[in-house]
Amino acid sequence: MKKVGFFRSIHLKFVLIYVLLILVAMQIIGVYFVRKLETTLMTNYQESVKSRVDLLVYDIQEELVKERGKEDPTKEEAIRQILRDYKANDISEIRVIDGSSFKILGTSSLSNQGMVGQRTPDVKIKRSIIFEEDEDVIQLKANERVWVLSTPIMHNSEAIGAVYLVAKIDDIFDQMNDINKILATGTAIALIFTAILGVLLAQTITRPISDMRKQALAMTRGNFSRKVKVYGYDEIGQLAITFNNLTKKLQEAQATTEGEKRKLSSVISYMTDGVISTDRKGRIILINDPAAQMLGVPRETVLSQPLVSVLGLDENYTFDDLLQEKDSIVLDYSTKTKPFILRANFSVIQKESGFVNGLIAVLYDITEQEKIDMERREFVANVSHELRTPLTTMRSYLEALAEGAWRDEEIAPNFLETTRGETERMIRLVNDLLQLSKLDSVDYRLSKEWVNFPVFFNRIIDRFEMTKEQNVSFKRNITDDAIFVEIDEDKITQVLDNIISNAMKYSPEGGTITFRVKELDDQIIASISDEGVGIPKDNLDKIFDRFYRVDKARTRKLGGTGLGLAIAKEMVNAHGGSIWAESVEGKGTTVQFTLPYDRSAEDDWS
Repeated sequence: MKKVGFFRSIHLKFVLIYVLLILVAMQIIGVYFVRKLETTLMTNYQESVKSRVDLLVYDIQEELVKERGKEDPTKEEAIRQILRDYKANDISEIRVIDGSSFKILGTSSLSNQGMVGQRTPDVKIKRSIIFEEDEDVIQLKANERVWVLSTPIMHNSEAIGAVYLVAKIDDIFDQMNDINKILATGTAIALIFTAILGVLLAQTITRPISDMRKQALAMTRGNFSRKVKVYGYDEIGQLAITFNNLTKKLQEAQATTEGEKRKLSSVISYMTDGVISTDRKGRIILINDPAAQMLGVPRETVLSQPLVSVLGLDENYTFDDLLQEKDSIVLDYSTKTKPFILRANFSVIQKESGFVNGLIAVLYDITEQEKIDMERREFVANVSHELRTPLTTMRSYLEALAEGAWRDEEIAPNFLETTRGETERMIRLVNDLLQLSKLDSVDYRLSKEWVNFPVFFNRIIDRFEMTKEQNVSFKRNITDDAIFVEIDEDKITQVLDNIISNAMKYSPEGGTITFRVKELDDQIIASISDEGVGIPKDNLDKIFDRFYRVDKARTRKLGGTGLGLAIAKEMVNAHGGSIWAESVEGKGTTVQFTLPYDRSAEDDWS
């Protein structure tokens, strides 16, 4: 009965009805006031910005009219200066667009300077120029509300351009939010005053209990800064004091835990190595970004997954095996086109009692190390093989000569000639190795000078054409214009000698070798094409590797060492260029390389 009587109390009903009436009235007034105020603020702001845009249009109009009909390299700088003068904090960007070509003549945004000179894709700008009227819209860009305005620039009743403006209007909405907060605060204050009589009638015992309830809710959200007010020192007061002490201890404990957690998280996040932590059942509970990137998996999807499955070890290992593993495990994720090798080290997490809490796996990317070791092994094997073949031949022939073959006037000269040839082959091999060693050294320097490349290229071709012994014709597609490049003439001569020599070696009788030079904005491309047997597609990317030969038997017969194109690649790279090959098997091969080209420097020479 007592509970029913409380809820039917006239005091409670009066307070509730009065509070609801005030609340409804304040809401109606607030909505009407906010709507009107928002419209007024937006209108005033747009008129203010429009007035500034009109002044900007006038200044831009003078600049466009003054420079219209003629090319002036200072026009963009003048427009940029005008835009800089009209730059304001509430304006994100201002662009000036040409009316005839729709090209962007200038922008106030430093990050968008690359758009200058490009055609604008914005439809609103084109509409404003075509229909000679303002186009505006409110948009949401990067979680920020902006007002986009496109105003035509008129001259003699003709739109000669447009001013495109992006203005920030979040400040207006922030003001409205502040006003809403003020209204909400006013409403709350009004409600407090209207309900004050009801509060005074409430029993004093409910106050501390209500405070403790609020504090308990705040604690569930992690807020330990709030304190329960102590109204007295009776049993409820003692409970409030105890509750505050409990809150303080929980706050201190949480601060300590959070601090340690942040330290650990910071250490793990900034590690360059991958780190994975599991629970006692081998399920992943933590993985940092480097580990997720190494394994190529999203962090969210691997959580709670077995470690052995994520690492791809479930066929050979169990989680218990990893707990006992003392050595590191090599994880090979290489594909046919890309090598990728990781090394995993494991550390067991266990208490002092010996109870295992989980496992920590640390991943290291050893792809480059393995690649370097493999290349070193291959290089040593290739050098050993290349030296062993002529040395074996020379030893056999010298032994034959020592056993009396030198007395035979027919055999002895052949043996000596073969020995001499193998000696020269070894000398060429050693010289090529020394050349590569110099190119690999850090302190290697080029002796560059300015060279007219077409004249230089033709001179080398003339030398080959005069000394060629096979029936091969030369075709030149080389411009007569001067193209000056800064190169080490000896090194590029060696590059061209290697490429042209290869083209002549593999060209058939009656074939044609074509020479081309193509001029681009910042580089030139030189190419040599033959009509030989071509290179298989699978071998095309390997021909610039050291000691690589497509046709090993023919290359050795012609005296090749397998290092010519490798040296050419290193020399071109040292000049800041690149070299590559294109081939169709059975139809021929084209080798091309680029060299940096500076037009301004060429103008100085001319």
